[in-house]
Order: sequence, then C-alpha cells, then structure tokens
Amino acid sequence: MSVYPPPPAGYGCGATSPPQPQPQPYRTASPYGSPAPSQPYGAPSSMMRTHYSEPYGAPCATPASDKPPMDKPHSYAPAPGCYPPSATYASPFASLVPSAFPPGTDPIVVAGFQLADQDGSGFIDDKELQTALSSYNQSFSLRTVRLLMYHFTNTNTRKIGPKDFTSVFYGLQNWRDIFERFDRDRSGRIDSNELREALCSLGFAVSPVVLDLLVSMYDNSGGKDKAIEYDNFIECFLTVKGLTEKFREQDCTYSGSATFTYEAFMLTVLPFLMV
Repeated sequence: MSVYPPPPAGYGCGATSPPQPQPQPYRTASPYGSPAPSQPYGAPSSMMRTHYSEPYGAPCATPASDKPPMDKPHSYAPAPGCYPPSATYASPFASLVPSAFPPGTDPIVVAGFQLADQDGSGFIDDKELQTALSSYNQSFSLRTVRLLMYHFTNTNTRKIGPKDFTSVFYGLQNWRDIFERFDRDRSGRIDSNELREALCSLGFAVSPVVLDLLVSMYDNSGGKDKAIEYDNFIECFLTVKGLTEKFREQDCTYSGSATFTYEAFMLTVLPFLMV
C-alpha cells in the first residue's frame, strides 16, 4: 500500500514538463546491437562500412587508410566535412538554480524537505535526501539516491532543490506502484519476466541479452536468484531510462540507430558511472 499523498497536477513518472507530442513507438525489428543474420558478430560487412563511413546527418570525407601514418600520432581530430567536437554540452557539475515548490504541493512533501534542509540553504545533498526518503519507508542505497538526483537535475552536483525534490517524491510513488503491480507473488522482488514487463510498461523494450545483463547486475544474490528488489529496480530503471533518452537525442529518425562523437559518448556514459 502506498504511503504517498496524491500528486499535484503535472506530476507522474518523474515528469517535470508539459506533455510532449508522442513519437512513433520506439521499436526495432531486432534488438539493438544484434548482428545481421548473414554475418557473425563482429565480422565486417559492406553495410557496416557504408553506415560508419559518414557521421549521423552530415557528409564526411572517407579516410584514405584505416591506419594513421607511422610518423604522426593518433588523433581524434575530425576529417574534413565532419562535425568537430562540440563545445556546447552542459557541464555535469553546473550549479543548480534556486527553485520553489510547485503550486499545490502536499504539505507533507514540503515538511519533509524542510526537515532535511538543516542549514536552510534551499538545497539538500545526497545523504540528506536519503534520510528524507527513509522517513517515508523508502530505503535506498546512496548510489540509487545519486541516480535519482542526476535524473531530475541533469547534474552531478549531488544537490537538489524543492522543485526537483517534489518530482523525486511523486516519481517514486508511480514507480513503486509499477513495481508492486508486477511483483505478483508479493515477494518484494521481481524476476526476469516481471522486469521485462515492468520496463515495457514504462516504454522500454530491451532484448533478452540486455535483460539478462540487467538482472545479473542488479540481483543482490549475484545472479543466483535472478530477481531484483525495489531499490535495485529503481537503479536499474533509471539507468535504462537515462541511457535510452540520451540515445534518442541522437536518433532523430527513431530508427534505432545513431552515431555519437567520442565526446558525446563519454558524456553520455560517464555520469552513470560517476554516481
């Protein structure tokens, strides 16, 4: 049974912005990363060479050789016509802007934040958020708490203000309901099939290979039980959600394929490793 008060209008599943037009379902005929049936995994093919000879959305000069000259060092400088490394990415450590509670926020949420904000700065850190959530019978590891903070603030400053705290609160309410819906035996854990169904209900269809990796990674028994508890479910979901959304930003045609610059790839993956 949920202990949360009803959310104000506009909140649900961690949403912090007005509804956006829905694109076509984000699905592919085969799982991401799976090899073509006629080629063993990792084998070169003409299709692969054609796909990677040009960056996503821009023409690029094809290099004359696959190897750099012996007298020149390796370089990540783009070839003529390619996009150069972008300098417009937001810093993962950018300062947060002070915020206020959205109109209609339940007084219980406000009181929970104010109790955690011991110094009255208008922000709480990761340990204070962990304590605040535990007061609502929510026990989370520090890593999960930091993933929540990164998801809602898009920074690694490990600080969160009233507006994002409210989003965390009501987001967790919805995700708890989904976890309990698929925890059909009320064991406090969900197995591989239940995890797949839960992720699908949230809009993420992962392949069996990826699903097995997720379960083995977030199973506290080291993969023996092949089931994950609520805390790890939140961490698993936030990782899948965050990486998928970053990928979609580059996949403008919703084809299931995208090309990343080296910098974009590092900035996509590293924040999830740093929490």
